[in-house]
Amino acid sequence: MESSARSARQGTTRRRSPHLPAAAEKKEEPPETKQKPQPSPKRLGRSVEDSQNPVFREVINFKPIPFPVRNYDKITTEPVSFYFSSLEELLAWTPVSEDAFNIAMIPLADRQPSLQSQRPRTLVCHDMMGGYLNDRFIQGCMTESPYIFYHWQFIDIFVYFSHHTVTIPPVVWTNVAHKHGVSVLGTLITEWTEGGRLCEKFLSGDPSSYQKVADQLVRIAQFFRFDGWLINIENSLSATAVGNTPFFLRYLTEQLHQHVSGGLVIWYDSVTKDGQLNWQNELNERNRVFFDSCDGIFTNYNWKEEHLERMAPFEVRKADVYVGVDIFARGNVVGGGFDTNKSLELIRKHGFSAALFAPGWVYECLDNKDFFQNQDRFWSLLEQYLPTHSICSLPFVTSFCLGLGTRRFSYGQEETVGPWYHLSAQEIQPIFGTHKLESESGWVRIHSCLMDAWNGGSSLLVHGMIPSNTGKVAVRLFSLQVLAPPKIYLSLIYKLEGHTDITVALELSTLDVRRCNIGGISSVHGPTTRHTPRPLQMPPAKLLKWVGRCSQQFDGGWIHRCYEVNLQNCFLQDIFVNFTRPLGSQNDENFTCRLGEIQVVDANSLMTPLSQVRDLTASHTCWQRIHSEVHRFKIKLLLSCTLHWSYLLPQACGFRIYHRGGSYSRRKELLDSEEPTFLGLAHSNMYRVVNLEVEEAPAGHDCFVEFLVQPIPKEGFLVPQVEWGRLTLLYSKPSKH
Repeated sequence: MESSARSARQGTTRRRSPHLPAAAEKKEEPPETKQKPQPSPKRLGRSVEDSQNPVFREVINFKPIPFPVRNYDKITTEPVSFYFSSLEELLAWTPVSEDAFNIAMIPLADRQPSLQSQRPRTLVCHDMMGGYLNDRFIQGCMTESPYIFYHWQFIDIFVYFSHHTVTIPPVVWTNVAHKHGVSVLGTLITEWTEGGRLCEKFLSGDPSSYQKVADQLVRIAQFFRFDGWLINIENSLSATAVGNTPFFLRYLTEQLHQHVSGGLVIWYDSVTKDGQLNWQNELNERNRVFFDSCDGIFTNYNWKEEHLERMAPFEVRKADVYVGVDIFARGNVVGGGFDTNKSLELIRKHGFSAALFAPGWVYECLDNKDFFQNQDRFWSLLEQYLPTHSICSLPFVTSFCLGLGTRRFSYGQEETVGPWYHLSAQEIQPIFGTHKLESESGWVRIHSCLMDAWNGGSSLLVHGMIPSNTGKVAVRLFSLQVLAPPKIYLSLIYKLEGHTDITVALELSTLDVRRCNIGGISSVHGPTTRHTPRPLQMPPAKLLKWVGRCSQQFDGGWIHRCYEVNLQNCFLQDIFVNFTRPLGSQNDENFTCRLGEIQVVDANSLMTPLSQVRDLTASHTCWQRIHSEVHRFKIKLLLSCTLHWSYLLPQACGFRIYHRGGSYSRRKELLDSEEPTFLGLAHSNMYRVVNLEVEEAPAGHDCFVEFLVQPIPKEGFLVPQVEWGRLTLLYSKPSKH
């Protein structure tokens, strides 16, 4: 598995970066907001320029550098997510600088309905082929047809499950789930005879034994910024151990609530209060003591409706009972696979939450060439039992990227060619499922498409038909519950496929608070109102940095529309895209439209000065010579190093890493005339450059390679290149004595 950095040398074609706008005025950040870079054991040579444009000197050295085994892939030195295989590994863990790669950058987004509301919830437990597959590569990898999940609007909790003792969720899953407002849990599991011995070590002693384990689990969740734990003890327990288990759960839950906002501890239905391994398939008096000691229970899967009926007395915490559904339909179950809706129907009938185990069944057991169709079919069958969640904060920006692709696009231009997979790069996904229209004869269908994109690897393809008896159709893509600021800016990027004169526009619905006032015109149409703002032909000067070119067509057929909306006393409720028939048309109008990006931004947030990328340094430098795959007798020189920088992370949703140079030059100034080449995405203040091919330095001379770090602001605008962080590495052969 190779990261995007390595793929440039392994058959993936790289493009130069797209044209960048003129430099904007630099803005300084307050000194107190500056973050310190992570300490590192090996720095590059001494900087010979100032800290804002540092130049480091490095003499090529092929001596290997030892790397922490659990933090890096042993073949490529790419950063990877990890787990613990024993109690001893768990208790011995203390944070090191390399662990920073695994810290989630994206905080848990607000959404409605929240986890605190007493309504049935949906938990997904992800169990796939042992776990830590391609998703362990923190910076992404090259892989074709990986598993992807994108129906986040239907679920509340995501559990990453494996059979390792302590499963720490790969940071890519935490980032993408948090982006959608979904809580992420790791797993503590003990199994079989060895699991029994492990439990005796920490549950049969005095309270300090289980408190040490609980404290360490809390520290790990807090440090890596995920939200809690599924506790799965699938082995019998001694009388002492089972007696201490409720105290362990209660202590863990209390400490997690204290140190992790919104923290959750959920118990799996396996052991009973007498210590026997005896799955109950329900909440009852034999396992209630564990349920009463934590935030919820995940029941086993072999239940029937009478099990649900027997749980009626637990009315007070009914939403904390997650009734398990094995999508693989193993054992005596009501329904799994494409019959999972039968299980959901009964669970919701009795008012319980649901825990869907291994929905990756659609990937593991069905033909991967039909994966997207099968995935959409599976979730559409469950849609009526899964309430849609609403986005509750601004800015709202999405290019519909799934976090994978066969190519990578940047601002409508192809940037790299070749498969890639990076879950942290997935952006907020729309409401997939049935789209009911006001016109019974019209129709609209949406699906993700990897053929073209504005940013990332995919766009949203909308197919539809405007019937002759109506002027337009509209598709609801996002649900919001946001108290609207006085002024918002909206942006839509799209292109129509084929020749058509259909008009495409953004549409908002608002929910009145007292009386909702839109642009000075009071709403008189009841509590919910639909609005189609007029596009701006030329945005205000203060918006130029954000929107670039409004009402113009880009290369590749992309069209950019910008809108300004003034609001009073309103909640933003829904985002629609509507499609209007051409004037004078009397026929049914079929259309295909590709949506590239939607933005909704508080106007005031655009006035906030951005942080600057500062203190760019490098560590863990490695050099390697290998034979060229193309020219048998040619030797290639490969450079790997870890970049570090300071940046105010709450202002960004990631960083794009570029390089240029890597060739012989007597003048560093020649670098400035070369367009940078994309390396990869970072979701922390660190990035590992892996196996970058550079030219050999002639004896007695230097070569240059420059690294650039482009912040990606949450508001979605393009930061001019002059405001990027940069570091130049000047390298040479060792001198002969």
